[in-house]
Amino acid sequence: MVRKIAIFMVFWLLVGCGASRGTAVPLPLPTPTPTTPPLPADSPALPTALPDDLLAPIDVEEQLVTNLYGRVGPSVVHITAQVVTMNFFFGPMPSEGTGSGFVYDEAGHIITNYHVIQGATGLTVRFSDERSVPAQVVGVDPANDLAVLQVDVPPAELTPLELGDSASLQVGMRAVAIGNPFGLDRTLTMGVISALGRPLETDNNNTIFNVIQTDAAINPGNSGGPLLDSRGLVIGVNTAIREGAQGIGFAVPVNTVKRIVPVLIEKGAYPHPWLGFLGYDISPELAQALGLPVTRGILIAQLYREGPALPAGIRGAQQQVIVGNRRYLVGGDVLTAVNDTPVTSWMRLHEYLELNTQAGEMVTLTLLRDNQEIRVELILGVQP
Repeated sequence: MVRKIAIFMVFWLLVGCGASRGTAVPLPLPTPTPTTPPLPADSPALPTALPDDLLAPIDVEEQLVTNLYGRVGPSVVHITAQVVTMNFFFGPMPSEGTGSGFVYDEAGHIITNYHVIQGATGLTVRFSDERSVPAQVVGVDPANDLAVLQVDVPPAELTPLELGDSASLQVGMRAVAIGNPFGLDRTLTMGVISALGRPLETDNNNTIFNVIQTDAAINPGNSGGPLLDSRGLVIGVNTAIREGAQGIGFAVPVNTVKRIVPVLIEKGAYPHPWLGFLGYDISPELAQALGLPVTRGILIAQLYREGPALPAGIRGAQQQVIVGNRRYLVGGDVLTAVNDTPVTSWMRLHEYLELNTQAGEMVTLTLLRDNQEIRVELILGVQP
C-alpha cells in the first residue's frame, strides 16, 4: 500500500548480534609481527592527499548537479503547518508538521501537496535565507494531492522554478529531488525515472494518473518538493513513497500541475468531470453469467438524481440478481466508449475523463441497450 509521506517520523535503531554454532578447533598461536623501527626525526612527512597535477578535472555530471542545486535550491521552501488534534484525556493538543514546496510565480504562489497542509490552522513558509513568513491557502485539489499557498514577499525576492513537460520524459532519465526530509532543509537526492504512467491510489480513495515513479530518495518531509530533470526543470511534485520499500517514490507529473494550478489560483478548487452514475466493471466471467453481449465495459447500475446521466436518458438497473456470493443490479445500459475511446474499466473511464475532458463539456457515450448500440450526448457535471 502506498502511504503519504508522514509529517512526523520516529526512528528506532535495532542492533542485533548473533553467533554461529560449531565444533571448537584449536588454533595455532599467532606469529609475532615484526616491529617497524620509528622514522628518524628529520624524515619528511608522508603526503596525505594527491597533488593537484594528479587530480582529474571535476566530473561533468558532478558539475551539472552542483550548478543545478545552486540555481534551484533557493526556490525550494520549508513549510510548517500548525495543527490541532483532539486528545481523549487532554482535549485539543497543538502540534506541528513539516513539508516542502517551491516558488511558482512572482505573485508569491507556492506549490505543495494537499496532505502537507490538510487541517492546518496556520502555515509558515521558510526560505533559504532563513526568513519565515506566514502563508495563506489559495486553493486545494485533494484528488491530485495539490495545494497552492501564497506569501506576501516582494517579487524581486522570489525566484520561480521553470516547469518542464512530463509528456517528454523517458524511463532512465535523470531525476533530482530537493526537499526537507526530516526537517533537513533543501536536501538533494538523485536517481532515475523508474517508470511512467502509474496510477497512484491515495489515502482519500482518489487516484492520481500518469504518476512518475523514481528511485531518488524521497523521505518524510520531501512532500511537496520538486522533482527535477537534469536541466533543473520541474517534472513533478514529490508526493508519496511505497510503504516497506526502498527506492520507490512517486511524484505528481508536472503536466497535471500545469492543468490544475492555474484553476486553483483563479477559483480555489478544480471542477473534476462527472458522469453521474455508478456501475460494475464487466469481465468475461460476469458477461457470461449475466448473458451480456460484450466482455469489457461498464454495466450501469445506479444514477444520481442530481447527476447529468439522468436527464441525458441513460438507463439504470431494472432488477437485481445473485451471481456466486454477490448481488448485482442489472438491466441498465452498458457503456462501451466515450468519444469513441473504448472503456474497459472504471479506472480507465476515470483516467480518460480526468486527462481529456472538462466539466461542462459535451461528450458522446456509446451504449448497449437491449443488445442494440446507441449513442447519447451528455454534458459532464462537476464531481461532488
